[in-house]
Amino acid sequence: MSLNELESLIRDCLEEFYRRRIENLSKLSLKKVLQRKNPYLMRALGIRTAAELVEYLLQIHTQASDETIFGDAFVEPIVLKVCEAYGGKKSSAKGIDVEIDSGNIYRAIAVKSGPNIFNSSQTARMNDEFQELQNRLRQHLRNLGKQFDPILGCSYGRRVSEPTRTRRYRIVSGQAFWRELTGDDEFYLKLIRLMKDYPEKQREIYQQEWDKAINRFTRDLLNEFAGEDGALDWEKIVRFNSEQPK
Repeated sequence: MSLNELESLIRDCLEEFYRRRIENLSKLSLKKVLQRKNPYLMRALGIRTAAELVEYLLQIHTQASDETIFGDAFVEPIVLKVCEAYGGKKSSAKGIDVEIDSGNIYRAIAVKSGPNIFNSSQTARMNDEFQELQNRLRQHLRNLGKQFDPILGCSYGRRVSEPTRTRRYRIVSGQAFWRELTGDDEFYLKLIRLMKDYPEKQREIYQQEWDKAINRFTRDLLNEFAGEDGALDWEKIVRFNSEQPK
């Protein structure tokens, strides 16, 4: 893949990332977010004004959703395009994103944005998903003399770890992950360089939607969860969040 092709791909992925961010923000409502957040924590933080609470709610919501959107709209498409150049293909297996048949190794890759530590149940599920694919391919790989190599690939971070007694797959992160896919030590840096000023251009459009959400949330918060004097009614917020329907 040439630098021009990679830059074009990065721009397309960034555009899709921002399109989904804007769509997500435009559909958000105050009540939808309030239902999923901890009102006791918000009160314990000493939040007193509608402006503070609205900013807090939008920030913590978008931080979580941005990670998911970025993985789906940016990381996974780039991994797939890169892998296609090396005989890879999008996997149809549950939980697996890409399969690469190269030489005497058959790589199955589950792509994650970052090297977050999995708990035991998540690790077990990932083990099962890799095992299911390996079982399906077992006879085919045996006939061709190929080794099955399951990988959890993370777009950033330094964690590189071989399989363990309880985890049957490798973990490869950051520079090591992109190098394994491309053979290029600098690829992880090219991804950031070739973004150039495109994020700033997209952010201007996103900021307009953010401002609308701020206004929308503030209006609804004052109308439905504040007293006549403008003070936040925390008991009303807790009732909305936690009270059993009658």
